Amino acid sequence: MTVRVDAAGDRLAVTVSGELDLDSDPFLQQTLNKALDRTTGGLELDLAGVDFCDCSALNVLLDVRDRARLSGKQITLSATSRAVQRLLTLTNTLPLFTEDPADPNRSAGPAPNATTTPPAHPADERATPDAITTHGARHHPSTAHAGPSRDRLVTENAQLHRAMETRTSIDLARGMLMASFHLTPEQAWQVLVTASQHTNTKLHQVADALLHTADGHTPLPEPLADHLATAVQIHRK
Repeated sequence: MTVRVDAAGDRLAVTVSGELDLDSDPFLQQTLNKALDRTTGGLELDLAGVDFCDCSALNVLLDVRDRARLSGKQITLSATSRAVQRLLTLTNTLPLFTEDPADPNRSAGPAPNATTTPPAHPADERATPDAITTHGARHHPSTAHAGPSRDRLVTENAQLHRAMETRTSIDLARGMLMASFHLTPEQAWQVLVTASQHTNTKLHQVADALLHTADGHTPLPEPLADHLATAVQIHRK
């Protein structure tokens, strides 16, 4: 993994490339925290060069974002790769990084020229209605620089809380797959994603269903069991 930090007005532009996993997480966390301390506005993340991103890396991004909010700063995405887009979409955390309440004229997604890919999962929405703003809409001078509304903060906190809950079940499910089928962390992640896509089921729901089988009596529902078995065979190779 490589990280480059550049000035971008009152913010810092952080460009990350390579693989984001347990090995690179400590360096990523340290780098982002230091960059956050150096800026008054926040960070703009360019993750277009990220080849692989797992839940532990998402944990780092959420932690840094929470730290930024406490200091009145913003963490937003300027570009994403397919791997990052897929993870954020499947965990319903994409809106947390694509809206900027401090700037009402800013769109609810990566910059128009950003290198992005469409969501890989049809069952998940890319952003909540509150995250969408009309391009070119006029704002009253008295509210143009107002902070985020109470409703927006409630929605944002609920999304963050849900992300924390679902990430735990996803990590546990990956551990079960790794122990049961001798998979690597990346292979276990790909198995969950493949089963999620082929059954049109949200990733955390696939993970929950797998965890329920740990009692030895609850079987996986059909056709999830078949798709999961096929995914294991594919990615174990």
